[in-house]
Amino acid sequence: MLYFIVKAILAYLQYPTQTDVRANVEWPQYFPAFSICNVASLRYDLFIEPFLNYTNTLNLTNENSTDALSPLQIRNFIQYTVNRNESVAQYSFSLNSMLYQCLYNSMPCSSADFIPFISSTYGLCFTFNAKMKNSSASVRYANQYGGIGQLDLAFYVHSHQYVPYVVDSIGMIGIVHDNAQIPLIDTNGIGLAPGRKHKLNYKKKTNFFLPSPYTSCTNNIPLSMKVMFKDYNGADYSYSQLSCYELCIQAYAYEQCGCTNPYLWNIRYIVLPGTQNIILAPLCNYTDSCYHLAADVFTASTSFIEQYCSDCTSQCSVITFPLAISSFITPLEWQFNEIKTFVENSSVPLPLDWSTTWRTHIQNNYVAVSIVRQASVVDNNTQQAQITLSDVLSNVGGLTGLWIGLSFLSLMEIIHMLYQLIHYQCHLILSAIRKQ
Repeated sequence: MLYFIVKAILAYLQYPTQTDVRANVEWPQYFPAFSICNVASLRYDLFIEPFLNYTNTLNLTNENSTDALSPLQIRNFIQYTVNRNESVAQYSFSLNSMLYQCLYNSMPCSSADFIPFISSTYGLCFTFNAKMKNSSASVRYANQYGGIGQLDLAFYVHSHQYVPYVVDSIGMIGIVHDNAQIPLIDTNGIGLAPGRKHKLNYKKKTNFFLPSPYTSCTNNIPLSMKVMFKDYNGADYSYSQLSCYELCIQAYAYEQCGCTNPYLWNIRYIVLPGTQNIILAPLCNYTDSCYHLAADVFTASTSFIEQYCSDCTSQCSVITFPLAISSFITPLEWQFNEIKTFVENSSVPLPLDWSTTWRTHIQNNYVAVSIVRQASVVDNNTQQAQITLSDVLSNVGGLTGLWIGLSFLSLMEIIHMLYQLIHYQCHLILSAIRKQ
């Protein structure tokens, strides 16, 4: 009996799991968040004067000369600006200057329905329908206003104001993500080319994992990540494993070099292992090889990863939106005049040849995108315990009851056998006495 009980307990302590795969209709369903950026992080007319002031201060160029425009000097200017705790967003395209049209389920929306955030690759970006901490209104439902769940946006990207060497393409970049998920647009963004109306049909997919002891997943947000989330203007974002790794690599670089990776200039808040002190770290010089070497040493060492990234386990919930992507040619002839009026009324200076080539400029700068719900069916993958504690208790109770039952029956059989033996012996003795 003891053997089988121990075996049942050991089977439970292996914490085996199984995955329940279902396709459920979710109604009503939240509309996801959509984040978007101009691929150009800098706007020339806002950038050039502060940049020349910077280069003139260092005696790199003559005043009013643009000879200093080089990839390294532009990066050095960004590093200089960030280390002075000044915002790089002031040199980016504002949403009002780009957003030509915004419709949600055929109802008007505006730049006020977006929140800004900073990307180290694309500068100032914007998110529609993010989950907010201090908002009386929750995120939008897909069927709001009786619609099907569709967001229609149109932008003018002002490519004539792109800063040379900073970007090698024209357009926007966007990402469909969960309302409580940080927009990882640098790694997962989808390019949106001008002259096209892009259609992104999404379908929701969820993956839920069991916490300890079944897996090492977590939903706990480390202190450094909580501080980083403050730069997302009130968004109520949850734990992100990728962001956690970026933060701990920056912490290691700071400890080794006294500065952090300048390419991740939007991640500067550092919390060293074993402390609760928040450090606003300076950026390293781009020519400094220390942060490169630190990153190589860190990623090659399991012990360093365990020490600095002990909180960076997998996420217990992962919600994604697989996309079916298609596009159409745009704009059509009837749209040109209204787009022309928008561009002329924007805060961005016009190209010098606008009066004669404005149609070409519109064709090369107009970007439209529609985010449309493909279906209300959600693919759910849920990890479940294969053996629960109640299963163990039931097994132990059943085994114990079985063995107790068997023991009682065996005892009665022994008593009955002894009775039969005694009765037989008595019978033999009595028979012998009678014969005498």
